Amino acid sequence: MTAFEDRRILITGAASGLGRLMATRFAEAGAHLVLWDIDQAGLASVAATLAAYRGTVASYRCDLSDRTAIAATARRVLGEQGPVDILVNNAGVVSGKPLLDVSDEHIERTFAVNTLALFWVTRAFLPAMIAQERGHIVTIASAGGLVGTARMVDYCASKSAAVGFDEALRLECKRLGLPIVTTVVCPFYINTGMFDGVETRFPWLLPILTPEYAVRRIVEAVRRRKRRLIMPRFVYVVYPARLLPVGFFDRLVAFFGINTSMDAFVGRAGAGREEET
Repeated sequence: MTAFEDRRILITGAASGLGRLMATRFAEAGAHLVLWDIDQAGLASVAATLAAYRGTVASYRCDLSDRTAIAATARRVLGEQGPVDILVNNAGVVSGKPLLDVSDEHIERTFAVNTLALFWVTRAFLPAMIAQERGHIVTIASAGGLVGTARMVDYCASKSAAVGFDEALRLECKRLGLPIVTTVVCPFYINTGMFDGVETRFPWLLPILTPEYAVRRIVEAVRRRKRRLIMPRFVYVVYPARLLPVGFFDRLVAFFGINTSMDAFVGRAGAGREEET
């Protein structure tokens, strides 16, 4: 028996990219899957692919920028599928534009999907987790939540909030004695198509990650109930580097090419859907 066998796992942004790959890995391990995305056709495709595995697959179209839709869909899931054992908050969007070029509507959507949805989805499923005395909440944040980058002011701010969400939730669960595990994932760019065109100056230090590698690490972190996963390891230098004077820190970020990594960004065609980050 695997750690995920017969566990009910809900993944947001499951129609493509990381979400789809995570669903496949969990299905291989015998999990029962609940898949959310705004892309109905993509959900149908994933569900058809995973039908060959032993676990069940239930898919729900949901706009993660709509709090009312989240609440309604969560009620359906709880009524039709029952409590969720592992919640993977994966859905996210990116604009990849300078702050003055991003529309008000896109900034609001970035925070609605990347940040506020974490609250609405988690609040919907946390009570049932507490009642069954087990639960695991996974937040797919970003290395952009640890260090800012040009052309990603809205995205980095939303992912910084995601990191803070996980940290405060973890501490709150400990303080209240709740049987809930949390895991935050902060990867560098992942080659899923969402960040097409991004560049790295030192690929041996800061490689653009393959989706297969990233998902393997994420699934293993969830299995081990690891509290924090940062990829690649070099990103950990951000923590001590923040003790440097701001000017030195900014020069360090520039030297490693982080602040110019989005200069050639083009993104995935049709960007704006809920996808992996």
